Amino acid sequence: MHNDPHDEVHTSAEELRTALKDHGITLPSLGVDLPGFAGVYGVSLVALGNCNAATARRLAAVLRKAAAR
Repeated sequence: MHNDPHDEVHTSAEELRTALKDHGITLPSLGVDLPGFAGVYGVSLVALGNCNAATARRLAAVLRKAAAR
């Protein structure tokens, strides 16, 4: 049984929000992309949103550290 794509995109966004929070990172606009959710793109999308430069640097640092493992 497959998950509903709409449920999956909400779950994915929340999982990402939680993982980022575990590293002290908040993307204020993180959520479900409404046009994608409505089927405009043919796939549901997670909108990562906007962030300031400090948050972008923190996110980059976390990703570099994870890639180095």
